[in-house]
Amino acid sequence: MSAMALSEARHRRRPPSSWDRDSSSSSDRYSKEAKAEKNDNEGDRGVLKWVLPMVVLGMMRHMSAASNIIHDCDEVFNYWEPLHYLLYKSGFQTWEYSSEFALRSYLYLFFHALVAGPASLIYNEDKVRVFYAVRLFLGLISTITETVLVIALSRKYGKRMAWYTLAMLCLTSGCFFASTSFLPSTFSMYAVTLSSALFLLEEYALAVSVAAVGVIIGWPFSILVVLPVTVYSLIRGGFKRVFLSGLLTSLSILALSVFADYYCYGRWTSSVFNLLKYNVLGGGESYLYGTEGLTFYLRNGFNNFNFSFVLALLFLGILPIARRKYAPDLLIVVSPMYIWLAFMSLQPHKEERFLYPIYPLICVAATAVIDSLPDLFRDKYAIEDSVIVKIAKGLRPVLLGLILCASHSRTFSILNAYSAPLEIYKHLGYHEDAGTGSVLCVGSEWHRFPSSFFVPSYVSEVRWIDDGFRGLLPFPFNSTLGGTAAAPPYFNNKNKASDEQYLHDIEACTFLVELDLKRPYPARGTDSSKWEILAVVHFLDRELSPAIHRSFFIPYQWQQKNVFGWYKLLRRIHKTDVDQV
Repeated sequence: MSAMALSEARHRRRPPSSWDRDSSSSSDRYSKEAKAEKNDNEGDRGVLKWVLPMVVLGMMRHMSAASNIIHDCDEVFNYWEPLHYLLYKSGFQTWEYSSEFALRSYLYLFFHALVAGPASLIYNEDKVRVFYAVRLFLGLISTITETVLVIALSRKYGKRMAWYTLAMLCLTSGCFFASTSFLPSTFSMYAVTLSSALFLLEEYALAVSVAAVGVIIGWPFSILVVLPVTVYSLIRGGFKRVFLSGLLTSLSILALSVFADYYCYGRWTSSVFNLLKYNVLGGGESYLYGTEGLTFYLRNGFNNFNFSFVLALLFLGILPIARRKYAPDLLIVVSPMYIWLAFMSLQPHKEERFLYPIYPLICVAATAVIDSLPDLFRDKYAIEDSVIVKIAKGLRPVLLGLILCASHSRTFSILNAYSAPLEIYKHLGYHEDAGTGSVLCVGSEWHRFPSSFFVPSYVSEVRWIDDGFRGLLPFPFNSTLGGTAAAPPYFNNKNKASDEQYLHDIEACTFLVELDLKRPYPARGTDSSKWEILAVVHFLDRELSPAIHRSFFIPYQWQQKNVFGWYKLLRRIHKTDVDQV
């Protein structure tokens, strides 16, 4: 009976039509591509899957922690200085930390104090090591979150996509510098990276919880960056479960934030809501701190990512061709890049660090475009790749190599040209003979002060001297007024200078740090009868060489054209010293 049925079935089978042959060919081709992709992913299993990306990223983040400069004075005065005060009961306070305004979160500082506290006990008075211990901690978080992202991309899109993204995360200037910066926008970058990775791994509840942590502990405005992943996680992961996970995480972290603020500010308040109120609901005047045009972030993105930034912006352009591969998941992950760029470009006050949350997304988008380059020339009906498709495949590593070489060049040029502030203050450690109670004075270079972690304990005060700046400068935390709970009368939110912020008696300075730019008028330290030079470090002057600052590299021959100034550490010569000589 079965034999007869089989015979009838064979008899009824019609010969394949041309449409069937095309479909079969297309199906076979798809099966081969799917099988090849599966084999690529199979090759990632085992030790290589996790250990290699973590080791490579760990090495690069260690290098960043050890050599990174401080790119923004807000990093020093709003984060390093309050942390220093929590550890050593000395440090500078900004108006944002006045309990009257309470705009900065102490929970963010306490999180980093988990490492800084034990490090301060281990290293005692060697505060520079505490500084770098915190940076290594930042590098470790960056390593872990970016490793998860690389693995998620490997599982979802194959190993080429993963390794190309890994290369960009390691070597692009933007990621190298942002990864170990002590800033809430960097913390939000960690959260965006991990949340995006968990979304690709289909861990939707965890993705939303991590996003909530990044928004509340890090930067509240980064909610725009995690919004697409959050919305789609709620749709895909079961609304109730994902919503409850995000809600419980948000309420828990928010409660911790309120208690931390109460402990430090001495009153019930929420720095998260205060910051939102200041910037969104009125009262905020961020334009007081500088404004930039609409193209600022486009220029800044190109500086930090060179041609990979251009490729990232072209991601939407390749979607019609690579829709089956990248839509909707990768589009959901990458879309915040466009949202954030548009939103931030419309704000009058712009700073480089504001783009940090989307830096890893730029790398992912650029990698997707490079990976899809052969698809632009591929004939979907062709059985074998054409010559131009093979050329496009060969161009992928070449293009990536050019991007990484330009990034590497810029990274090391920046480190070489602008590391002087960190290096010059380290020399203070060799002059303890000045004695306890020494006063360190800083003039126009106050904004490059690397933090009190670089000031030895024998220096009792760091004072600003008037070099013409008319904005409000940070003041030391005042323990007699209440320390972190103080609301000093000299602070205001209008960026108006206080009469008390400058030291008017220059004779009280034991040490002086200044930048000599070989200007027509003499610098204070040029008077050799009053000051002796203790250390000198070269420094690139942005005013004398704006074109060089904007370029990818700084040729050595430019150093011979007076574009470098000199960072100097000077010590006052007292009359008794002259008499002894």
